[in-house]
Amino acid sequence: MSPYAKLITSLSLLLGTTITISSNHWMMAWTGLEINTLAIIPLISKSHHPRAIEAAIKYFLVQAAASTLVLFSSTINAWHTGQWDLTQLTHPTSCLLLTTAIAMKLGLVPFHFWFPEVLQGSSLTTALLLSTVMKFPPITILYMSSHSLNPTLLTTMAIASAALGGWMGLNQTQIRKILAFSSISHLGWMSIIIIYDPKLTLLTFYLYSLMTATVFLILNTTKTMKLSTIMISWTKTPMLNATLMLALLSLAGLPPLTGFLPKWLIIHELTKQEMTVAATVIAMLSLLGLFFYLRLAYYSTITLPPNSTNHMKQWHINKLTNTPIAIIASLSMLLLPLSPMILISV
Repeated sequence: MSPYAKLITSLSLLLGTTITISSNHWMMAWTGLEINTLAIIPLISKSHHPRAIEAAIKYFLVQAAASTLVLFSSTINAWHTGQWDLTQLTHPTSCLLLTTAIAMKLGLVPFHFWFPEVLQGSSLTTALLLSTVMKFPPITILYMSSHSLNPTLLTTMAIASAALGGWMGLNQTQIRKILAFSSISHLGWMSIIIIYDPKLTLLTFYLYSLMTATVFLILNTTKTMKLSTIMISWTKTPMLNATLMLALLSLAGLPPLTGFLPKWLIIHELTKQEMTVAATVIAMLSLLGLFFYLRLAYYSTITLPPNSTNHMKQWHINKLTNTPIAIIASLSMLLLPLSPMILISV
């Protein structure tokens, strides 16, 4: 891919995201989503591999259908109320259609089928963009219209996402698919709380993006794609693999790492809202995710391949660790003691 094409797609991604998160009008928000969709497709299909082309086509079809539903929902609402404002979504049919459309955009259950396949067909850097940056505009639309969403539908989809994300990740051997199901599970945690505390959803998304970026960048540095290669990457970069283990445990939500903070706050808020059953169920379902995170952490650090090479030199990387990885890895592990300051700012 030429540098000019990369520059155009990167600027388009930035522009689309900025338009959506800063707009109050439904047409502008829809325009930003469309720019984002069209900008990421060349990045998905740039390898020209049949799997990458298939992933790009699947992504385009799903996102086009979701954008149509967003437009349809806002048009029905404007027809009945005369309002094009994002915060004035009051018509019941429009609310239902918008929830469905955003669930498709994010990959919530039962509209999750495209997400693992698209991530598997993309490179690690594109998969990182799909898991973090591309989720930001739909989360923002949910945030803006959170007061008019259907609580029962969102809670049902959230618990189903947490369950399926944990369950389907158990028998995967491809790391990108494992991280896709991890993303679906985390989106369940974000969706269940958005009606009651939208700012907590944004905080959860920021911390999830931080931890996921750490994992993807480390995997990209060690060129690890599946569980069988993660075992031999230990001889390449021992320190990076140890960092990867801690980042994965942070994603699992274990204290005293950063990932414990959002889960603790979400369970606390659900209990305050007298949703003790939902809080208990989603907390129990996070144990499924914990299992495959522990398996990844075990493979990355503790397990050695049965016939390791005698020549350490050929696995050695002769360059210093990337500074951005060092910074975001530190943040993805050490923010829990700063939680009072984070909560005051939120």
